[in-house]
Amino acid sequence: MTDNSRVDLSEEELRELIPQLQQLTEQYKRSERVQKALFDISELSSSVSDLPNLYRSIHNIVGGFLNADNFFVAFYEREEKVIDFVYFVDEYDEQTVKQIPAEQLMDGITGWILRTGEHLVFGKENAAEVLGEKGIKVMGSIPSDFIGVPLKRGAQVIGAMVVQTYDDSLRYSADDLEVLLFVSQHIVTTVDRVKSREVTERTIRERTKQLRKINDDLQDEILERQKVESLQQALFEISEVAANLDDDMQVFYSNLHSILARLISAPNCYVAILDKEREHLEFPYFSDETDSRPEKRPLGFGLTEFVLRTGQAELVNPSRVVQLVESGELDVSVAQNMLAKSNSWLGSPLVVEGEISGVIAVQTYGRQNKYANKDLELLRYVSHHIAVAIERRRQSDAIQKYTQQLSERVEARTQELNRANEILKKQIEQRKEIELRLIHDAHHDGLTDLPNRTMFNSRLELAVANKKRHPENNFAVLFIDLDRFKVINDTLGHHAGDQFLIEVARRIGTCIRGHDLLARLGGDEFVILLDNFDELHDVEEVASRVIESIGEPFVLEGKEMYSGASIGIAHLDVAYQKAEEVVRDADAAMYQAKQQGRGRFVNFDKSMRERLLEELELENEFRRALRDAEFECYIQPALKLEDNAVVYYECYVRWEHPTLGKVKREQFWQIAEQSGLTLELDNYMLENACRKLQHWATLDGPEKDYKIAINMSINHVIQGNLVNRILELIKSYEVEPRKLVFEFDENDLNRRSHYILPAIKKLRRVGISLVLDNFGSGLASLSYLFSYPFDFVKVDHRFVKSLPRSQRNQKLIQSIMLISEHLRFNVIAEGVDSSAQLDVLNNLGCVYGQGKHLSASIRLEEA
Repeated sequence: MTDNSRVDLSEEELRELIPQLQQLTEQYKRSERVQKALFDISELSSSVSDLPNLYRSIHNIVGGFLNADNFFVAFYEREEKVIDFVYFVDEYDEQTVKQIPAEQLMDGITGWILRTGEHLVFGKENAAEVLGEKGIKVMGSIPSDFIGVPLKRGAQVIGAMVVQTYDDSLRYSADDLEVLLFVSQHIVTTVDRVKSREVTERTIRERTKQLRKINDDLQDEILERQKVESLQQALFEISEVAANLDDDMQVFYSNLHSILARLISAPNCYVAILDKEREHLEFPYFSDETDSRPEKRPLGFGLTEFVLRTGQAELVNPSRVVQLVESGELDVSVAQNMLAKSNSWLGSPLVVEGEISGVIAVQTYGRQNKYANKDLELLRYVSHHIAVAIERRRQSDAIQKYTQQLSERVEARTQELNRANEILKKQIEQRKEIELRLIHDAHHDGLTDLPNRTMFNSRLELAVANKKRHPENNFAVLFIDLDRFKVINDTLGHHAGDQFLIEVARRIGTCIRGHDLLARLGGDEFVILLDNFDELHDVEEVASRVIESIGEPFVLEGKEMYSGASIGIAHLDVAYQKAEEVVRDADAAMYQAKQQGRGRFVNFDKSMRERLLEELELENEFRRALRDAEFECYIQPALKLEDNAVVYYECYVRWEHPTLGKVKREQFWQIAEQSGLTLELDNYMLENACRKLQHWATLDGPEKDYKIAINMSINHVIQGNLVNRILELIKSYEVEPRKLVFEFDENDLNRRSHYILPAIKKLRRVGISLVLDNFGSGLASLSYLFSYPFDFVKVDHRFVKSLPRSQRNQKLIQSIMLISEHLRFNVIAEGVDSSAQLDVLNNLGCVYGQGKHLSASIRLEEA
């Protein structure tokens, strides 16, 4: 050393000092950035005018001295008990709700800072330890590093400010925490200043706006009062003009136009009136700058006709013309003319005596004067006064015309009275004839001129009374029902049907004596009252003659037609009390004759009545059982013979009556058809099947894919609306249509096949499988297999029952299977009840089968 005041450092010592100098430099720069940040925050209170920009600026300032890509500020609103996230930026957790109830967040990180007023620092490595120690629940994604500091106003915690990073390469230091704590103390002051200034400015703006609105309202009120005064004066003048009808109507219209022009811009005005036929328009008043008064013209698609069609006052500007043309309300040429002249048009209907009689309209040309809705309201009022004037003029004209007509009527009436005296005698005679005719018509059929039900019952009542007084006298009632009457009506028409009934009445009349009574009850029903015969054989001979006579051919409309008669005979005895009882028993005997094959007669006996009562009682019990859901549903699977895999489960009902015992399936189905309850029974089975499928769908086993078949009545698919009801019912249970199978009986198909094909195809399109049941039991045509989209055809159980002894039935089943290969349907052998039958079916190559030998029936509830 050469100088005591200078210390010479070696190169090695200088190198050791470089890191310290760099650290001091960084600390100085950091301090400088912090000071600048505080200065910038202080400046924000005077430079930023609203809070959203303030928070965004704070975010930018904080990001200048530490990583703040993920940053939010939240304030605790104690009165509302909510935490308001006034500013939120996060790359993982997207905050869409500005305010969240405090109770939902108080257990989380933000809530802990607000509750404790302490800062919180943790990293990804110690997050679980730190948060668990403080009892903080994790909400959202865990960051790589986190700093949260409280925002305080004095000693009270009012919010929290948080920075966090999800980048593992970035970490916060103790200096970052210190700076953030230091900055948070100044942020609250800046926020309060901006809030205060924002509230003050908002108050000033709102007050200025209120004063401006009050001033505008006052100006509007002044203008409105002036308009009201002007309007009242104009309306008074309009009323005066409407009241004084002594002047010519042209003068009335002209005066009205002048008054109207003072209220709105009305340089052009016209009145159009419909003529008496309401097919042409007349123009009693027309004032226009460019056009002359048009001639009477037919109705078209002009603006006037548009108002007449709508019955409403209409405002039509060029902007609306295009809409009217597009909707077909206005002719294109009218629209083009209006657009060329830039018309603005107002029109209002003239309602006279509750009916639209014409239109008053005003219009302007050019783009300057355009009408508004207030002009439309004014014109609507004016049109009312014009209508009143027109109505008064019409009433005046009508009174004059009526006076003239009245004098003409008085003269004509005098002449009529003179003629009436001459005609009166003839009318009295005609009245007597009419009364006799009415008496005859009241007791006779209008078509055949035979006695009607009223006269027949009256005569029969006398016969019942006679039988009680004189038991030795014999009386009998023959109830006759004709065959094929409906066919004749449907094919040849009602006229031919009437001619047929007239001819039947003539033929029956030739089969009875003169003192017997033949009557027509209605439709194709005739009755005979045989009076005082000797032997029972006499009655049966009359019945045979009637049947033989009706059996002869009829020539109707040039065509030869055949009919027949079924006759029920009831003999009067002293037990009968009323005529209706005798007719009822004869009707019951006739019904038995029809059931036994038609073309015959049957004598009534008491067993018939008992049987009818039993059937009626059974029908009533059936209705009650259906209403109370007393039927039990059973299912039996149709199986694949190779591995006994279930194709579907056939669902059917059994009825076991508490007193009548088990009712045969054929018996209660016959009751359902006769009483018209087949649809209700179908719905009963369908609803039970849907409930079971709905339950199976909730299970995890193979039941999820099971199908259930319903024996569906042909009545359910005759009408399209019934098919729609079926589909709506299935939809209401949320069942997939592909899980349902509908079986249709071949015999039903034979009766009404031409009605149901569209419905069958509709069911097939939605996914419901279709089965032709009992194939071979009737006279089904093979064309059904070609025309109908059946998935399965069930061979009737009687063919399977005869196996293996019947070679003929084996060949029949084999033929059906060969057809199925070409028509792409599957064959199910029904009624497999023995192993021998199963062996034959397997040898024939039958794939599917159903029967007790394969699987027994079980209750649907137990499935």
